[in-house]
Amino acid sequence: MCKLGWILALLLLVTSGGLAWTFLIRGEAVPASDGRMALRLPPGERDLVLGEMREFLSAVQRIVDGANRDDMKTVAEAARKVGFAAQQSVPVSLMKKLPMEFKRLGLGTHKAFDQLAMDARDFGDKGKTLEQLAELMQNCVACHAAYRIDPAPPGN
Repeated sequence: MCKLGWILALLLLVTSGGLAWTFLIRGEAVPASDGRMALRLPPGERDLVLGEMREFLSAVQRIVDGANRDDMKTVAEAARKVGFAAQQSVPVSLMKKLPMEFKRLGLGTHKAFDQLAMDARDFGDKGKTLEQLAELMQNCVACHAAYRIDPAPPGN
């Protein structure tokens, strides 16, 4: 009986590991024709991800504009708007479809915007702000180089 228990425990562990790999690490990305990985999402989820990216781009424009005008209050507000709190509205059903590296880049970007907002507010150093912005945009470049967002095939 003890041997059967160990076999069942091992099967449960392997199954759990496989599910964790699929939903937490690999996600539902497939190789795309352009060498990137395609995230095939239904319209609502695709719109949410692409909308978040447009918000990032809008924030970057406002940050650069604010820094150029020495308006660090605008810089902080723009960065805070797309910080970690903005990520909280992403549904679990979408998160499980995203590969770990995509999630890491996205969460890192939100956190970097939060740090930029705090530093802009606390120090008001536009040079530091632009350095932070250049660094966090490396996440954007890496993500767009590695992934694309495609519509899900019909029936998914």
